[in-house]
Amino acid sequence: MPSTVSLNQRWKLLVGIGRAVRRNLQTGGQLRPVDLARAYGLSTQAIRNYEAAGILPAAERTAHGYRTYTPRHAQALRAFLALVPGHGHQTATAIMQAINRDATADALRLIDESHAQLLDDRRTLQAVEAALRDLEPVPPERGAMFVGALARRLGIRPATLRKWERAGLVQPRRDPQTGYRVYSAADVRDALLAHQLRRGGYRLEQVAPLIAQVRSAGGVAPLESTLRDWHARLSARSRAMLTGAAALDAYLDGLPTPPRDRPSDHATAPPTTDPIQPPGHSP
Repeated sequence: MPSTVSLNQRWKLLVGIGRAVRRNLQTGGQLRPVDLARAYGLSTQAIRNYEAAGILPAAERTAHGYRTYTPRHAQALRAFLALVPGHGHQTATAIMQAINRDATADALRLIDESHAQLLDDRRTLQAVEAALRDLEPVPPERGAMFVGALARRLGIRPATLRKWERAGLVQPRRDPQTGYRVYSAADVRDALLAHQLRRGGYRLEQVAPLIAQVRSAGGVAPLESTLRDWHARLSARSRAMLTGAAALDAYLDGLPTPPRDRPSDHATAPPTTDPIQPPGHSP
């Protein structure tokens, strides 16, 4: 969901909060849950929930059973909050969980997957723009698909496609003999566009008029503002990923060095000029 606070403002806020937390630590040595919660504008219950979920490392306990936090916990929380805008809450949670269970490689794989998805979204946007620039009638019988195959291609459930049909986003015909939905090439194009817009945060009632405009081939002028907003959303995600990477890198730098019997996450990679290829592989 769009936020009224820019990513730059959010990052400055996190930096300022981090400095305040460090000053508190320098004077008190440790943080209570309420100290960490107030510094980041959260509730103490949220801090406890983050710890229980593995987003934060397990806290030490006092002799009376009270939680105490350290600079490591403050950095973990800062890293998580910086990761969320670029990767989403679920992926950011999985990244921090992997880091805190000493599975950095798993965390880096999740980050790579987010970047790959962002690149795929950029390519899809480029393809949509190219298609809209010279939109032509689609041959009616080319690229026809059934609901199951199209759902698998999009990575969604068939029920979602049926929901989109009720909302007017797609208009598949029915096979006269079987009664099954048959999606033409134009329907597949509409479904792809609807899928990307939905992932970009647009509601069904916002997507339906856009699909109708594409379907009627009324030109790209009515779509220019939507496409500009789409570009802005992708750029914001990209910047947010950079912000999250910086915060996570700072957190990783503060973690203990991996034992000698496990490969270091900072091990030097093979030189890219002479990549090691698997057997039978040729560039």
